[in-house]
Amino acid sequence: MKPFMDKDFLLSTPTAVELFHNYADTMPIIDYHCHINPREIAEDRKFENITQVWLGGDHYKWRLMRSAGVDEKYITGDASDKEKFFKWAEVLGKAIGNPLFHWSHLELQRFFDYHGVLNADTAEEVWTLCNEKLASPDMSVRNLIRKSNVDIICTTDDPVDTLEWHKLLAEDTGFETKVYPAWRPDKAMNIEKPDFLDYISKLSEVSGVEINTFADLKKALVNRMAFFNDMKCCVSDHALEYVYYAPATESEIERIFSKKKGGEELTALEIKQYKTMFMLFCGREYHRLGWVMQLHYGAKRDNNTPRYEKLGPDTGYDCINNYAPSSEMADFLNALEINSVLPKTIIYSLNPNDNQAIDTILGCFQGTEAVGKIQHGSAWWFNDNKTGMNDQLISLGNLGYLAGFVGMLTDSRSFLSYPRHEYFRRILCNLFGELVENGEYPADMKTLGGIVSDISYNNAKNYFNF
Repeated sequence: MKPFMDKDFLLSTPTAVELFHNYADTMPIIDYHCHINPREIAEDRKFENITQVWLGGDHYKWRLMRSAGVDEKYITGDASDKEKFFKWAEVLGKAIGNPLFHWSHLELQRFFDYHGVLNADTAEEVWTLCNEKLASPDMSVRNLIRKSNVDIICTTDDPVDTLEWHKLLAEDTGFETKVYPAWRPDKAMNIEKPDFLDYISKLSEVSGVEINTFADLKKALVNRMAFFNDMKCCVSDHALEYVYYAPATESEIERIFSKKKGGEELTALEIKQYKTMFMLFCGREYHRLGWVMQLHYGAKRDNNTPRYEKLGPDTGYDCINNYAPSSEMADFLNALEINSVLPKTIIYSLNPNDNQAIDTILGCFQGTEAVGKIQHGSAWWFNDNKTGMNDQLISLGNLGYLAGFVGMLTDSRSFLSYPRHEYFRRILCNLFGELVENGEYPADMKTLGGIVSDISYNNAKNYFNF
């Protein structure tokens, strides 16, 4: 029997052990997509207790607690921080098979030097230990980032954001980690949303462009892209139901935009046409700027209406959307490629059934601008577990060029989430170790170590031109 989560956790062969400890474990982290708050980095926030840093805003944990029958009072309600932590400890102790069990214990080991098991019996001990350590200046946000050996962070930012905290961080020579904005224009794309026109008014005010037409909207967005570019932004991100392709003429889009401005209801086709043309416009601009385009799709969001009305979005009520026609995604990429304006692109689907479709599409649009110009993004959200990561790596290896993969990201709101990179690297090294030990790849440690180092760090650094 192996010890519980020891130094060789998830490493089942001698080759895997050597690859992880000699190559992967020493590489810095590039977290090129996350949802942490740049203000908390700029102000170097300190947390009063483990609940604040661990449970606040983490809908992964909230979802698991609900599945275990925990009352909402102890999840997002008015229970004390200690009561919430104790309920979480009780649930976690029995969360066999869930990646949160592994992530949570990796975080306890790496940040708090706790190598036991968190459960109902140890909750008091862990609560006291973590809070005592959090009281130290060594556990401020910046020091948590330093402990994790994070080189670069890309946050997620709306076009109307002032980026004031990024500016402060850029001017702060006392903090080594680079914190860059990432462009997330979903609110300008989601024309069907009831708050779309309110958002357009805000964008008009911030950009200095009066927006009455789709052409005006594009001008305003170009204005804001220039500002983001000056602030060292080099990557965008889009949350999509799926990658649309329903082309229309400029006059048709102007009619659709005018119809929305007039308060009329849009048809499903009109919404799809608008989003298609919006995304094609964005793709062209990203190519011009040299930005990377990230496409996250396959989520059906806010499924529990009563809970959404009470708690809002991103609170744990989303699921996999099984509708994602790969033909439309191929047509979308092709429409950009025809005009030689296809940017470097990373494609993520929440549905693991899309792995092979994505990997075959990649091969149709690769170019010499970068190794793996079109990337299959790391296993995302419901898939960033041992099975999901392994399946994504195997699919990309089967159908693409795994050695050129840009690797892991946290996609997290927590400053304790960086061990997810370690988790990914252990799974990567274990996969390679199994191939070597099974005689499917030579025991060429120089080449293997180089591939592991590249996927862990170097590929992302080169791909994003950091």
